[in-house]
Amino acid sequence: MKLVIVESPTKAKTISKFLGKGYQIESSFGHIRDLPKSKLAIDIEHDFEPSYIIPVKAKKRVTQLKKDAAKADIVILASDEDREGEAIAHHLTEALKLTDRPASQVQRITFHEITKTAIEEALKHPRTINEDLVYAQQARRVLDRLVGYKLSPFLWEKVMKRLSAGRVQSVALRLICDREDEIKKFIAEEYWTISALFKKERSETAIETNLVSIDKKTLAKFDIPDKELANALKKQLNESIFSVAKIEEKESHKNPLAPFTTSTLQQEGSKKLRYSAKQTMAIAQGLYEKGLITYMRTDSVNLSKESLDGAKSWIIEHLGVQYATDAPRTFKTKSKLAQEAHEAIRPTNPSLTPELFQVDDDPKAKKLYELIWRRFIASQLPQAVFKTTSFDIEGTNEKAHKTFGLRTSVTMTTFDGFQKIMPSGAEEKVMPRLIEGETLEAEKIIPVQHFTEPPARYDEASLIKILEEYGIGRPSTYAPTISTIQARNYVEKTDQRRFKPTEIGEAVNEMLVAHFPQIVDVQFTAKMEDEFDEVAEGHKKWSDVIRTFYVPFEKNLEQKMKEVPKIERALEVSDELCEKCGKQMLIKYSRFGKFLACSGFPECRNTKKILTEEERLLGKCPTCKEGDIIKRKSKRGRAFYGCSRYPDCDYASWKKPGEKEEGDDTIE
Repeated sequence: MKLVIVESPTKAKTISKFLGKGYQIESSFGHIRDLPKSKLAIDIEHDFEPSYIIPVKAKKRVTQLKKDAAKADIVILASDEDREGEAIAHHLTEALKLTDRPASQVQRITFHEITKTAIEEALKHPRTINEDLVYAQQARRVLDRLVGYKLSPFLWEKVMKRLSAGRVQSVALRLICDREDEIKKFIAEEYWTISALFKKERSETAIETNLVSIDKKTLAKFDIPDKELANALKKQLNESIFSVAKIEEKESHKNPLAPFTTSTLQQEGSKKLRYSAKQTMAIAQGLYEKGLITYMRTDSVNLSKESLDGAKSWIIEHLGVQYATDAPRTFKTKSKLAQEAHEAIRPTNPSLTPELFQVDDDPKAKKLYELIWRRFIASQLPQAVFKTTSFDIEGTNEKAHKTFGLRTSVTMTTFDGFQKIMPSGAEEKVMPRLIEGETLEAEKIIPVQHFTEPPARYDEASLIKILEEYGIGRPSTYAPTISTIQARNYVEKTDQRRFKPTEIGEAVNEMLVAHFPQIVDVQFTAKMEDEFDEVAEGHKKWSDVIRTFYVPFEKNLEQKMKEVPKIERALEVSDELCEKCGKQMLIKYSRFGKFLACSGFPECRNTKKILTEEERLLGKCPTCKEGDIIKRKSKRGRAFYGCSRYPDCDYASWKKPGEKEEGDDTIE
């Protein structure tokens, strides 16, 4: 009997469909060994050797797997094909005492999709565990443990108790704080643009043009800086005579995007479906384990020959030969992160269209699968072809001795190509027929005031994109990094779903930038990822990489612990009285931000949330008449309105007080 061990029960269930008698498929339920949470567990004096334990929750599973392995003739380790999966396979050999068995009885297999063909092919080519990949994973784990467990006490001492620091998370926090600083320092600049509407006789469609030049000189962005000049130009344009000076047609082509990588899937999941990175990855994991898509942690855009052949067959059958390319379209991985030989994220069966999709009737999974399927099929369709017609209209004002150049254009699709599957959604503008030389009468001249905008705060998509561009983290780290800085209350999401640093997040970032610049340095963090890559390729010893970082880090930490003063916050007295004892309420700080606490502590332990301006306008609770209405979050993360006296008062509603309730308003 052959025992196959994978990470998850779902993956085990899917694989069991493809393997017949003689195979037993079991799951390890993820990692079965880890560093203990109660101590550092890194032997700094002996090459940073980690001390792994079997967590309590995994002990029962390990005991059962030991029994199964003892009965098996061959144990096949089939965890994922990335560094994390390789580490799981390594820890299984240690925990199950498989190192005592002959090498022929312990096999390692990998596959990038859970299909019958892929599983059978993997079984034909077993290998040993790649220790270099294991060391690369271990190096990252050890470095993150050292940074977190050594730097966090510094923050407790100098900023506030119960704070924590992480290597990659601190860089992400810095990016968000730096962007916030840019926004605060931004000064808006005024500028104006001028558009003109023309209308032909017997045509209901107006021709909207923009002023682009004066006396043949192209206008720059700030050439019309104020209302006075804008109105002067409006007057001159109203007195001008206009004619069509030039009509020019150009053909353009647009290529489809590459199939998804982890990063681009998370970005599109955020933009198109409003899924968080964590949610996107959880859904994709389920699709992979059910055998519907290829492995979802990848930075490669490669596609297998079988998948390309399958896509072409589907395209010819359902769209026609005009949509089939002469040769398969291939893509080159641009990401500086790419290191593992995976495929792009794609459906395992191109013929399984979104309309045929059924996975436990999960609408969110169906939407993500459709996104993946369409992106893959579109990548193998021809270019979209467009015809763009540009119209240059010239205005002449003899009185002012000026000429004005105005321009508009219209783009028509002549062949939809890949947009057959991935429509742009943009409406094509309709224009009345014009001929060169004909005169036009201006119906309306419209000056429009503008102000330059500050840089936008990062949302999940743009934060993931910048992390990838800088080479910070790896495909598997984006989602947990973003989740962690939110869970620690270092950043919060605005109503526009963009990240804004909290007061405590800014304090932590300021402290790290001032005293540990290397930790939050973008280039240094990217360099560490390159070092891990060299370990994975067998070019460097993992402990040497850690030592090079740790020795100067520890020396600096010891020095800063002595020199840096604690952040002292002046005692702030609020204008509110404690409703329980009548004493003045004080403004205090926690890792969750400011809050109100009674000055009669410890005799009175009353605390309250500091209301935002919006919450102040919401008024008192309509149920108890005493508490304030505040914004809260349900277990599923959805915002709702509740009483500040919860749990004494359980008022809760999706709507603001006074708004009409619709449907079920039960808060879970």
